[in-house]
Amino acid sequence: MADRVAYGGAGLDPGIRSTFVEGCNGLTMHCLEAGYGDPDRPLVLLLHGFPELAYSWRRVLPALAAAGYHAVAPDQRGYGRTTGWDGDYDGDLASFRLLNLVRDTLALLAALGRESAAAVVGHDFGASVAAWAALIRPDVFRSMVLMSAPFAGPPKPTAGSAGPDIHAELAALDRPRKHYQWYYSTREADADMHRAPQGVHAFLRAYLHHKSADWAANQPFELTGWTAAELAKLPTYYIMDRAATMAETVAAEMPSADEIAANTWLPDAELDVYAAEYERLGFQGGLQWYRCRTGGVHNAELDVFAGRAITVPAAFIAGAADWGIHQAPGALAAMHETACADFRACHLIDGAGHWVQQEQSGAVNALLLDFLGSLESSAG
Repeated sequence: MADRVAYGGAGLDPGIRSTFVEGCNGLTMHCLEAGYGDPDRPLVLLLHGFPELAYSWRRVLPALAAAGYHAVAPDQRGYGRTTGWDGDYDGDLASFRLLNLVRDTLALLAALGRESAAAVVGHDFGASVAAWAALIRPDVFRSMVLMSAPFAGPPKPTAGSAGPDIHAELAALDRPRKHYQWYYSTREADADMHRAPQGVHAFLRAYLHHKSADWAANQPFELTGWTAAELAKLPTYYIMDRAATMAETVAAEMPSADEIAANTWLPDAELDVYAAEYERLGFQGGLQWYRCRTGGVHNAELDVFAGRAITVPAAFIAGAADWGIHQAPGALAAMHETACADFRACHLIDGAGHWVQQEQSGAVNALLLDFLGSLESSAG
């Protein structure tokens, strides 16, 4: 099995294989795919987030294939076995901006000989790419499903004062804090995780546990606004203690040996796949995405889409125990009220936190196939 899948076959259905697709906007993209070999099958593109891989869709790919779809999950720019990107902190940051990540998806489809995809599905930061892909090219991406990270719409052009400094306000709290995305944008963040004292495997175990439904304190609720006092209600994996690294933050929540042994959605053999890739590459490739977001230097090119809504059928799926739904106050409401002109459904799944398609893959697959099936029925 390891020969068939580039970074190992633990937990993978026999129908999944690796493909290396050249000529993708300067990349050779590594993809996991299922349901391949029939050009008449509608294609579903699956986009992962941080710190993940195409492997995060290992339980979704076979379900889509069984339902008649060609399912493709790439290692996105900066991740896994995809090559051609610059992972140097002082290197080509602009290549990681959102519009170029959308260009990666368009190039991948073209290299696969496809003019369109029946759906683009994005989880975590992959949801941002999926949303912008659907917004900009509805002729190519015929429907959209976002998981864990809602899309509030294109930014509005700003003028004048930038408003209060949220970072200064967080630092001034009685318990000084900092926002994880701005921490991820620092030069030190990669080494803090790649050279974590506990090792990459243990770091990822704690990180993924901390954001899952297995961590009992994940009981999310809606925040009233983007203020330091409200943001400080988020768990420390989002609003960190000011002096702590992410490795130190999650180490305090490391699951017990019994909890690890009882974990069925990410047993150690499957976590090994992630650990091996991040031990090999480090985290900077994924962190470049955050630097583009927090730096704001590429936001002006997004302003031209201000006021535009996603017009293709859209849905949202997340874990009921996922704080990611609320980390940007008002985003979920904006997604179905203004950002999506054809918003079909919002599903919050019990027993899942942030890693919804891994923690509750059966429920996710059923919802995803219901959504896709409804589009086929209406088209027919």
